[in-house]
Parts: sequence; C-alpha cells; structure tokens
Amino acid sequence: MDSLKSLLLANKAWVAEKLQVRPDYFERTAHEQTPQYMWIGCADSRVPAEDITGTEPGELFVHRNVANLVVHTDFNMLSVLQYAVQVLQVKHVIVCGHYGCGGVKNAMTNRDFGLINKWLRSIKDVYRLYSRELETIGEPQHRFDRLVELNVCEQVQNLAQTSIVQGAWSQRQAPTIHGWMYDLKTGYLKELAQMKPGAEIDPIYRFDFDGPASVHPPKR
Repeated sequence: MDSLKSLLLANKAWVAEKLQVRPDYFERTAHEQTPQYMWIGCADSRVPAEDITGTEPGELFVHRNVANLVVHTDFNMLSVLQYAVQVLQVKHVIVCGHYGCGGVKNAMTNRDFGLINKWLRSIKDVYRLYSRELETIGEPQHRFDRLVELNVCEQVQNLAQTSIVQGAWSQRQAPTIHGWMYDLKTGYLKELAQMKPGAEIDPIYRFDFDGPASVHPPKR
C-alpha cells in the first residue's frame, strides 16, 4: 500500500474511534476554539504536542519551528503569538524543547548548513551567553543537554520581552510563561522555568504602555 494512502486510512479509523466514544466529538470544536494554552515547540516529528500532553483538539494552540525558538523578527511566530494572547486570550504560553534536538546540536558545530545558518544563529547566541558554564562541562552529551535546557530558558525570556506579552500582562494579568523539557527516552515532561505576569525583566526590554514615547521625530 502507498504510504500516503495509509495516512488517509488511518484518519478514517481515527474518526470512527472518536465518534464511537462521543458522537458529537467534532461538532463541539467545529465552530470555535477556546484553548487555554499556547504551545511553542520544536518541529521534530518525535514531539507531537497533543499526544505528549494528552490534550484534545481545541485545547492547545500550537506553533512549531526548528528548535522551538522565539525570534523577534519572525513574523510567523509573532502573528501566532499575538492571535493566541490577544484574541484567544490564552492563560499559559509553553515553550517546550527536547533532549536530542538536532537544531541545537548543529548550532554547536562550525559547519555551514546554508540558509538555516541564519536560524541557528539564535542558538549560537545562547551558547555565547552561557559559554562559561557550558565549557566547564567536560562530557559532550551533558554539554549538549544543558544547551538544550538553556535555549528553552532564553526563549521564555524572549517571550517576556515582547510587547505582545507585556501588553497582556498590563491589561489582564496573563499569560504565565513556562519553559518545559521533553525527554524522548522516557516520554516525560518537566518544567525548567516560569515567568508570571509582571515578572522582572531587564529594563531595556520593558515597554511603557502609559507614558509618552521616548523617541520623537525631528521638528521641521
């Protein structure tokens, strides 16, 4: 059987299974979504967000990219974040990394990967920020694992530095930001970091939503 056709057959079996449990399974989510959680995860096929969290359709608003990055010039990610925070008004935003992440592993090398070099640059920046700690770790695998963790923690900070999140903190005291790790070998998740609404961030990244702008156009 063609491998692609097997996916369509698997879909039919999945639909039948869901309808057997609850006849209105799809009707409940067909008209609107009210997720409480946004998930920013890695595009790795071994980390299916809904499966590892046991969530159903409509419960998790998902964005995935290589190495679960929050890049301030990535308008795709920012658009998803804005919709989740401002329109859906999610209560939690979760950045989830995973051990064995290929993006992080490749960023630790000096190889030229072409276009993706520009994406991996963000991870290299994390390495540079924590180079003292990382280079005291003699075992390469442990150093790799630690960079994966530090990358997640930095993405949590990157989220808190956006005007999208800070604006929501100011208006409705949400969302809480979480940094999680997924272990491919065990299937378990663990929390590494958490930032609640109003958490302290470096002043240079803080937005003032009430006061006048600090930069003004020149007078003519």
